Amino acid sequence: MVKQIVRDIFFLGQPSEPATKADIQVGKDLQDTLQANRERCVGMAANMIGVKKNIIIVNMGFIDVVMFNPVIVSKHDMYETEEGCLSLDGVRKTTRYQKIEVEYYDFNWKKQRQKLSGWTAQICQHEIDHLSGKII
Repeated sequence: MVKQIVRDIFFLGQPSEPATKADIQVGKDLQDTLQANRERCVGMAANMIGVKKNIIIVNMGFIDVVMFNPVIVSKHDMYETEEGCLSLDGVRKTTRYQKIEVEYYDFNWKKQRQKLSGWTAQICQHEIDHLSGKII
């Protein structure tokens, strides 16, 4: 189901809680909401649709990947950049890493580990920041 985008900075600034198998529908709602905002958005965190759970979705070019309880386990090659966010106006400076490795659970609640680089790594880092309440 397509959800409304949350723009409340106080809500977005609160850390999310671990996701469980009971939160699978939130992942599906993220898929629908990202699809509805495709022209201006490449990733989302569950708090952007009003759910304080550790769930994100990242566009990886030809596919959107939903990650439950994602954790960055390694990061390399720091750089400075500017990012925008569907929940915020304008762009802000931030620090990211060119290469990351992330662990997460998929829709089948199977643990996955994936190496990301470049733009995809940047999107993933932005969305994981949302889960801890960090706003760029």
